[in-house]
Amino acid sequence: MSLPRGSTPGLGPAKLSTMSTAPVVHPPVRPALPGKLTVWAGRSMVLIAVAHTAVFARLAPWSSWLAGDLRNHTADTDSVATFWALPGGFVVVLALLGLLLARAGRQGERIPGYVGWTILAWGALAVALIGPSGFLLAIIPSALLIAADLTARRPSR
Repeated sequence: MSLPRGSTPGLGPAKLSTMSTAPVVHPPVRPALPGKLTVWAGRSMVLIAVAHTAVFARLAPWSSWLAGDLRNHTADTDSVATFWALPGGFVVVLALLGLLLARAGRQGERIPGYVGWTILAWGALAVALIGPSGFLLAIIPSALLIAADLTARRPSR
């Protein structure tokens, strides 16, 4: 059985006058509110890591570290503390986690609420141990992540 001229199998008669070869352009998909909150949580973590590095990097005795004072155990206590506040601490991990969260938020992935609650608990414990410090800034990404989780769980209207 042959199809009538101008017909497409399964689609019926072709309407050539309404067809176009131009690609369909869809508006860019913007992440929903939970995704935006997650992106900003990630960005805030990267910003905190950069600010932390900017504050402590000028205090670091880089030349003695590169000379091996940390390895030889000849570095003084301030030098060791500064090392653990910079390359030996969580600043690199904080920046990487921030980048990962921002990417996940842009892709619309949902981050579990326990991530935000854990960051908040970590910051609160550190503030309880050493007093007011940069750990207070942990409130920002943790609040954004908790809000993103609560918003994502909310039933759609």
